[in-house]
Amino acid sequence: MDRSRNPGRGARRAIGPVLAALVAACAPASCSSSDAGGGGSAPDAGGGSSDGGGATTDGGGAALSDGASDGAPAQPADHFATRVVSFTKGECGGFGSEDQVLGPPDGGGDENGSLDVLSLGDGGVIVLSFEPNAIVDGPGPDFIVFENAFLQEAGDPASVYAEVGEVSVSDDGATWTTYPCTATAYPYGACAGWHPTYSAPGNGVSPADPATAGGDAFDLATVGVARARYVRIRDASGEACTSQNVTKNGFDLDAVAIVHGEAP
Repeated sequence: MDRSRNPGRGARRAIGPVLAALVAACAPASCSSSDAGGGGSAPDAGGGSSDGGGATTDGGGAALSDGASDGAPAQPADHFATRVVSFTKGECGGFGSEDQVLGPPDGGGDENGSLDVLSLGDGGVIVLSFEPNAIVDGPGPDFIVFENAFLQEAGDPASVYAEVGEVSVSDDGATWTTYPCTATAYPYGACAGWHPTYSAPGNGVSPADPATAGGDAFDLATVGVARARYVRIRDASGEACTSQNVTKNGFDLDAVAIVHGEAP
């Protein structure tokens, strides 16, 4: 697998073929995947865009999970996405299953992208609910989006293979506020999908700790939102669909975790 340095979104080799190589090399006992079908219904997955400035707005008592153990406290199941409200698969998307984005992340660290993901495809969109919980604004980051980004060169964050996504939040599923994702090269700013994921079930790294979990953390205060029950992620990688990545294109979503929740 070619791990040459990533020169930026426009020039880099698509990570879809990288995911394909990981799948081919993966031992059946340690990896699993399935084709994803379509998603549910409203709230509307369509919506706004960003212009590089500030955020844009468009109108359009749970069981414990195994997200952390061995020294890190377990997180309630409703501190992760609990339901896929809708999934609009983009071109060359669909690797994995919708179930794989629910619950805690399964990170592989700096140099190993997880296969426990759903590939959105070129321009694909997914809407997630945290019912019966909600994300609320607290000190610092309020939620974390986990993708399967990894470094091509050990210890060099700028060498990341990044399939970025645009993140939006909503409290009613109709009016969305978007974090501007306009960067086309490292660092990718307010995009999701450019930091490796370190938290995985059983490894002792809390998925709700922005300092150690990895992934891309977001603060509701940044976009002037106090509460959000839904998160929408839209692929912004701009990858071309090829015979090598026929189902593995675009943003590869692993999980979304609540840092500050309405329910403790």
